[in-house]
Amino acid sequence: MSEGILGQASKRRLAYGSAAAAIIFFSGAALAFFAQLVVARVLGPESFGIYAYVLAWMSVLAYTAALGFQVALLRFVSVYESKKAWSLLRGVIQYSERRAGVVGLLVILIGVTGVMIRGEAMVPELSTTFLIGFLLVPVWAFLWMRAATVRAFGGVITALVPERIMRDGLLLAFVLFASLSLKWTLDAATVMTATLVSTTLALCMAHVAMRRLRPSMIETVHVEYDVRAWRKAALPLLIVGAMDALFNRTGVLLLGWVGETKNAGIYGLAFSIAFLAVLPRTAIDTLLAPAVARHYAGRQFAELQALIVRAASWSLAAAASIALIIAVMAEYLLTWFGPEYVEGANALRILLVGQVVSASAGSQTHVLAMTGHERNLAAILALSAAVNILTSLWMILQFGLMGAACATMISLFLWNVAMAVFIKQRLDLWPGIYGILRRR
Repeated sequence: MSEGILGQASKRRLAYGSAAAAIIFFSGAALAFFAQLVVARVLGPESFGIYAYVLAWMSVLAYTAALGFQVALLRFVSVYESKKAWSLLRGVIQYSERRAGVVGLLVILIGVTGVMIRGEAMVPELSTTFLIGFLLVPVWAFLWMRAATVRAFGGVITALVPERIMRDGLLLAFVLFASLSLKWTLDAATVMTATLVSTTLALCMAHVAMRRLRPSMIETVHVEYDVRAWRKAALPLLIVGAMDALFNRTGVLLLGWVGETKNAGIYGLAFSIAFLAVLPRTAIDTLLAPAVARHYAGRQFAELQALIVRAASWSLAAAASIALIIAVMAEYLLTWFGPEYVEGANALRILLVGQVVSASAGSQTHVLAMTGHERNLAAILALSAAVNILTSLWMILQFGLMGAACATMISLFLWNVAMAVFIKQRLDLWPGIYGILRRR
């Protein structure tokens, strides 16, 4: 009886928390969409392509600098707080931030040196944008890590606001003010500078939220380190984070690498719009990830299966509805950014199909990461990223923009199938909406 009551309470918390998170995610998505609309129109296809290309590289490098702790902190902080292990809680926060800071500085030094060496072979706007972008790497990594810590402390909304609202809001404000009021002619380097400043201010906000929500006990306790356990969990998550970022940005990176910066911008824009269909799942993941860790640690497998099915059902219903609307209005939406972007309409529709299929499988990465299968997740994702790179490279050389979209859709399908098979075999859990079969 008590387990049933607890199960209903857990479902209600997931529903209410996911609804609140969804509001923030969709508000942030609308803000990000409008910011991207303004940036794309102000810069034009060529400069926007350079900005998107450099930003894609910085995202991959930022995940590398975070060393996997943007996910590991969510797990360890939740567990240590539930066990009142305050010494370890303080230790994991300090350890992760110091290591990420060192890697971030190394990325800046190596990146700046590389651009200085090859600067003459690069377009001036591209090299300048890269130099500014490298400074963004550690700031972005710290923002994700602080947000993960705040989420683990229960501040879900507080964790989402800095990156989802504040960061894009400040960027939008700068671009509008500079282009309309000051009449500046903006380029990719200027917008990258604005991105750096807005991300830094968002980090400051996340830092304040973390200091406000963290338990007062960790201020005075002696720091304890469990480095072996943290490294064991963080290393696979580092691969997961970097490969996930690489997987999502392979099209932009390869199009830019072969010199098609204009198509790189168009593809990046299409991918961002298609990603709107995934936002419901991302919002639900915000509450689902800590819940998976707690239920698995407590051996509450029946409730865990129910949460997975419920979360995936919500994700699929929302993703399919959003994808249908976007697919019908694809040309109209892309026209807002400028007439040159309309050629990405069919690529956008292909990407939407891949995202809906992915939504039906649910939050498989979080299920594996929160149940201690980081290494298996890393191996699956690394293999999928490699397949995506090879497939994308071949299809881009053959079909250009459409080839990049088709390769991403195929890779998304194969990736989700591989994770689904592993979850069923190792955890005896049905992934995504397919858990309904187990109930029947």
